[in-house]
Amino acid sequence: MIKVVGLGPGSIESLTIGAVNALKDVNKVYLRTEKHPTVGYLRQLGINFETYDHLYEKKQKFEDVYRSIAEDLILKEKSFHQIIYAVPGHPLVAEKSVKLLLKLCKQNSVDVDMIPSVSFIDVIAEKLNIDVIEGIKIIDAFDIKHETLDKRVGTIITQVYDRLIASEVKLSLMDYYRDDADIYFIRAAGVKDSESIRKIKLYELDRQEDIDYLTSIYIPKDLECKYDLKDLLDVMEKLRSQEGCPWDKEQSHESLKKYLIEESYEVLEAINKKDDVELTEELGDVLFQIVFHSQIGKEEGFFNINDVINGVCDKMIKRHPHVFGDIEVNNSEEVLTNWDALKKKEQGLKTHTDELRHVAQALPALMRASKVQKKAAKVGFDWDKVECALDKVLEEYYEVKDVYKSKERAKIVEEIGDLIFACVNVARFLDIDPEFALNYTIEKFINRFAYIEKCAREKGLDMEDMTLNEMDELWEKAKNI
Repeated sequence: MIKVVGLGPGSIESLTIGAVNALKDVNKVYLRTEKHPTVGYLRQLGINFETYDHLYEKKQKFEDVYRSIAEDLILKEKSFHQIIYAVPGHPLVAEKSVKLLLKLCKQNSVDVDMIPSVSFIDVIAEKLNIDVIEGIKIIDAFDIKHETLDKRVGTIITQVYDRLIASEVKLSLMDYYRDDADIYFIRAAGVKDSESIRKIKLYELDRQEDIDYLTSIYIPKDLECKYDLKDLLDVMEKLRSQEGCPWDKEQSHESLKKYLIEESYEVLEAINKKDDVELTEELGDVLFQIVFHSQIGKEEGFFNINDVINGVCDKMIKRHPHVFGDIEVNNSEEVLTNWDALKKKEQGLKTHTDELRHVAQALPALMRASKVQKKAAKVGFDWDKVECALDKVLEEYYEVKDVYKSKERAKIVEEIGDLIFACVNVARFLDIDPEFALNYTIEKFINRFAYIEKCAREKGLDMEDMTLNEMDELWEKAKNI
C-alpha cells in the first residue's frame, strides 16, 4: 500500500488532520522535496522522512526525476509494504510524479490510498477572487511550449522555479499575449509572512528578484488580447451570417478560386521583395481564403476547419516517418524519395503515367511542364545532356517556322506548345525555374519599355508617334543601363 499525501500549499493551517495523522502512523515516509514550508513543522512533530532531492542533481530532466521517484517508490513498497509519499499541494494537481506513480501502481497491482489537501489553486482562487466556474487552465512551466494558450479563460502557470524558467515562460506567452499584458506574480500563496501577490507587466516577469520554487503566475482572462484562430473563424462566420456581408454570403468554392490564386501570388511577390511586413499581411489573406472555404464546407455539412487541420496533420505525420516513426534517412534526397513513394501509395497511383496525370492541371503551364518532365526523368525518359535539349529547341523552332504562315491554327498552337515545352526542358537541365526566368525577362522588358517612354516624353514625343527604328535605338541604349 502506498499512501499519497498532500502537504498543502505551504501554510501549517492548510495541512489536514488526515494528512498529519497518516504521516504519524507510518514509519516509512518519503517526500518529493524538503523545499516546502510545512517540512519544518513535520520535523517539530517528530516525523522522520527521506527525500528525493538528490535526484534533482543527478538527472538532466524533471521527467527523469519524476520517473525515478515513481520507480523507486514501487521498490520501497515491495520491501516495506506500507509507505507514504508526500508532495507539495494537492497530490492530483500539477504533480507529475504522482501521475507516473499511479500508472506504475496499476501495472504492478499496488494499492494506492489518496489523502488530498488544499491545493495552491484553491489559495490563488481565493486571493485573486477567481470564480473557477468561468474556466481556468493550469499549465506546468516545463510544458508551456506544448500547451495551447486561450485568452478566454484565466491561466495559472506553476513551477516557475527560477529566472531562466521565467524567461522561457515569458517568451512563450509573448507569442500569444501582448508584451504589456497585466499578469499576477504569485509567490508562497497562502504562507503567512512569505506570501507575495502583485500585478506586473508580462515583459517584467523574469526581472522579479524573489522568483523561487514557490512561484506561480496568473494570466487573467483577456478578450482584448491579440486575435487568434478562433477570432478569425468567428469573423468569417459573422460575414456569412444573415447579418453579414452580402458579397461574402454570395460566394462559393467556385467563385473564390481566382482569389486564392491571386492571394498566393501576392505572397510570392512579398517573398521576392523580402518584405516581412507585407508577407505577414499576404499570408493572412491566404489563411482567410482557407477559412472562407472551410466555413462554406461547414455550412454545406461536408467539412470544417477541424477536418482541414486534422487532414494535413495526419498527412504530414505519415509523410515524415523519419521524424514521427522509425525510418532513418541520411539526406534530403532520401526524404523526397520516401515522400514520393508514400504519396503514390496514398493516392493509389499504380503507373508512372498516373503520376504524370496527377500533376494538377490548374498549375501555371510552365510549372506543370517542369513537374511532368521531372517525373518522367525519374524513370530515365530524359535527354543525356543539355545540348540534346537545346537541339530539341532548334528542332521545334523550325517546326513553328514551317507552319506559322499556314491557316492550320491547331497545328500552330501545337508547335508553339512544343517549342515552349522544349525550352522548359532546357531550364530544367540548367536547374533554373522557368517561371522565375520568364518573370525576370518580363520585368526586364517593362523596365526597358519604361526607359523608351521616359526618353520620348523628355523629347516631347508620344510613343505612338515614334517609328520602330527610333524605339529600337532607345531599346539598345536601355540594355546598357
